[in-house]
Amino acid sequence: MRYITSGESHGKQLTTIIEGLPSQLPITAEDINASLRRRQGGHGRGKRMQIEKDTVDIVSGVRHGYTLGSPLSLVIRNDDFKHWTDIMGEEPMEDPSKMRRVVTKPRPGHADLNGALKYGHRDMRNVLERSSARETAARVAAGAVAKTLLKELGIEVAGYVKEIAGIEASDLPDLNAQERADKANRSPVMVLDAAVEEQMTSAIDQAKKEGDSIGGVCEVYVEGMPAGVGSYVHYDRKLDSRLAGSVVSINAFKGVEFGIGFEAAKRNGSEVHDEIAWDEALGYYRTTNRLGGFEGGMTTGMPIVVRGVMKPIPTLMKRPLTSVDIETKEPFKATVERSDACAVPAASVVMEHVVAFELAKALTEQFSSDRFPQLKKAIDDYREEIRCF
Repeated sequence: MRYITSGESHGKQLTTIIEGLPSQLPITAEDINASLRRRQGGHGRGKRMQIEKDTVDIVSGVRHGYTLGSPLSLVIRNDDFKHWTDIMGEEPMEDPSKMRRVVTKPRPGHADLNGALKYGHRDMRNVLERSSARETAARVAAGAVAKTLLKELGIEVAGYVKEIAGIEASDLPDLNAQERADKANRSPVMVLDAAVEEQMTSAIDQAKKEGDSIGGVCEVYVEGMPAGVGSYVHYDRKLDSRLAGSVVSINAFKGVEFGIGFEAAKRNGSEVHDEIAWDEALGYYRTTNRLGGFEGGMTTGMPIVVRGVMKPIPTLMKRPLTSVDIETKEPFKATVERSDACAVPAASVVMEHVVAFELAKALTEQFSSDRFPQLKKAIDDYREEIRCF
């Protein structure tokens, strides 16, 4: 199972194509739209979220509410394109010198300059339109389909904020995945710990007032994954490695950790590893979950706990950074495309969905998955097999 996306930030639409999805999986547009609405929420978002109200059109791969097994095509139309037809239209221009909104000034922290060097674009709008975080809407759409598949298999995925601008939320270890999701969805900053909500919103408001931006940490918590998914035999089959790659592929994410993560470097081995126990009802389990649900590149059956670090958005409204115009080679203060003071709450939704897709992909690779009922039976049988192992 895999997906690709296409589309530009101010183009006509974003498109997602998912290949390898089992047939007979129940899916509706509303399953996807609910996730798209969540991505557009969160305190600190910019004006783009007021312009675009994302909804999906399922244009292939589903008939009467069930997948067909053929590629699933999803389209999210950009309502704002009507204001950008002269700038982003596909028709050739008779006089290229009349091109509007040409970008020759690369913004620090963005893909502008590196993309121009790689693809030879003198107008870096050709770079920023695709490198924009607008593309994450298409990825959330793919992840929403994956979340539907996982839910049908008894696997719950919840994403939320752990930290903004150094303000850390307390751990709430007794909450299950659904409770975490419910709490996050009720919070303006998608945090579980209500005690820090006001501090976080105030930090975002202060950054916006100062024309600056702030980052943070997102966490995804997954319950219900059976043990032994992934593999130790090759580097590219280790599931935690795949998850790490998917997380840092999200715009502005610069780090990832599982369980206690980098804290493990400060502890002795006896304070890091999880002891193994067995119960007739549960089968094998760990008495702690410091490694975040992974050992040897495979799931342990314990909850998956993965965190991603998001840097502050580099587009600064009142404190622009210095760069160099590629045409004149003169220094300048970076220009501003629409920007958020803090996108960490929305990023937690994106992270939740990219993690969900990787987990669903791993399950469809490991178990017979042409038809969804076949996949469900194979996983149910496997769960019973390893319980009695």
